[in-house]
Amino acid sequence: MHSIKDTNFAGRKVLLRVDFNVPVNADMHITDDTRIRESLPTINKLLADGAALIIMAHFGRPKKGGFEPEFTLKPVAEYLAKVLGREVLFTQALLGSGEPEQMAANLKGGEVMLLENIRFYPEETKGGEELARQLSKLGDCYVNDAFGAAHREHSSTAVVARFFPNDKYFGFLMENEVTNLERLLNNPQRPFTAIIGGSKVSSKIGILENLLDKVDNMVIIGGMRYTFTKALGGRIGNSICEDDKLDLARDLMKRMDAKGVKYFIPTDSVIANRFANDADTRIVPSGEVPDGWESMDCGPESCKMLRDVILSSKTILWNGPAGVFEFPTFAKGTHEIATYVAQACAQGAFAAIGGGDSVAAVKQMGLADKMSYVSTGGGAMLEYLEGKTLPGIKAIQD
Repeated sequence: MHSIKDTNFAGRKVLLRVDFNVPVNADMHITDDTRIRESLPTINKLLADGAALIIMAHFGRPKKGGFEPEFTLKPVAEYLAKVLGREVLFTQALLGSGEPEQMAANLKGGEVMLLENIRFYPEETKGGEELARQLSKLGDCYVNDAFGAAHREHSSTAVVARFFPNDKYFGFLMENEVTNLERLLNNPQRPFTAIIGGSKVSSKIGILENLLDKVDNMVIIGGMRYTFTKALGGRIGNSICEDDKLDLARDLMKRMDAKGVKYFIPTDSVIANRFANDADTRIVPSGEVPDGWESMDCGPESCKMLRDVILSSKTILWNGPAGVFEFPTFAKGTHEIATYVAQACAQGAFAAIGGGDSVAAVKQMGLADKMSYVSTGGGAMLEYLEGKTLPGIKAIQD
């Protein structure tokens, strides 16, 4: 692996791609600095070596092309300066104006500059080679530490690496993601349990199929489970369901049976008479949801089942919530899973957590540091688990 830990960057100008796409409030104040702090080990290592850093990042989804004030990285530059305890040079001028080019040319070892939002260039998301060439001229080596953008073949994440055939590296965050995902998929201790949720089977079909030959247990939760429940002949009321995927669900269950994979679908459900936190609720068998009601979370018997499966596992992958996690009334199943996975880790299991709601749950409960590995990239992790080649990773490995 092309890791920065094996190289000293003293006196070098490092072009560093990070993921600073952080949430902000209406006043442009950062509300969660996790992505910035996760980049600090790489930044601090490079600075300790005596490198000059030219940092690239994106923020939001600008559409117009060119500078858009609501998507500026200026608040991020100011916040990064506070975290690092040193000045972070920043200009809202774009490449071609001469200002960022001159700033990079004058940068000395131990100094940091942040380029304006890389997505202000329409060529970025198209993988434009000319933009990548312009970026490559700013530094003499390239480090990619933006796993959250590794599944995109963009100018700053994949194409630019071609201009540094012998000087391209993974940052510590990227290295950690790749190492842990490879361990999960190719060298798991057994039993290996995958807990897969989400609203639709269609969005997770790639993961389910790629894991069939790898896991011992498959737990199917979230909205997608109702498609499986209906495929088994159950009544699901108004619960979310992909009727065009019923045959696919049956086929997946047959294939799991044939491969000896044990699959678990919640047997009871917390149901509601409307989609609201203060709705009337009942607990019923999962296949007996009356008309006009919809399933919103796992029931208590299902939580006991989840506990037994999780605590007997040595490797765990969790991607997707158990219910309508955004409503506190229906977050119990998701919280229970987080608690059980943390307990399993305390007993020596290896657990990987990915996906927005799963990650939010473990953070909300203060359990993130109890997990073996919490992925920083939702879409990137999903595609990796599907067995796809991620352009941002391949560009460094080639």
